[in-house]
Amino acid sequence: MTVPVTIRLQEADFDTAREIAAMTAGRTDVGAVVSFGGVCRGGTDGDAIDALTLEHYPGMAEAEIGRHVEEARTRWPLLGVTVIHRHGRIVPGENIVLVVTASSHRQAAFEAAEFLMDYLKTRAPFWKREESAAGTNWVDAAAHDDDAAARWIKS
Repeated sequence: MTVPVTIRLQEADFDTAREIAAMTAGRTDVGAVVSFGGVCRGGTDGDAIDALTLEHYPGMAEAEIGRHVEEARTRWPLLGVTVIHRHGRIVPGENIVLVVTASSHRQAAFEAAEFLMDYLKTRAPFWKREESAAGTNWVDAAAHDDDAAARWIKS
């Protein structure tokens, strides 16, 4: 059976429930669906932000995400995967990213979703710029995100 995979990079918002329904419509083999939705925060530690601008390299970003989705499919018995990542200007409260994984059992769906999000946070070809009252600045990768992604490296 072919595992349905959806990878989209888009400026427009998305509807999480609609994406899950599309993945599971008419399926009786799916026993677990895990979704993660990333939302733009208004800032942390008292540092308010007005917006994020996410940039990517079209074509390359989709191919790289596809490579990691295929790796997830080799590690876990997945029955469906959706990855949607927005680009452009995003204000606090708006969706940024959606990862949906489906499997017969929950552990595979949870682990695959975590694996894909750790990849998206640390290695996906996106560049993030924050806007605030103080101006704009490019956001560096966070060490705790790298630590989380390191657990998936095969020795």
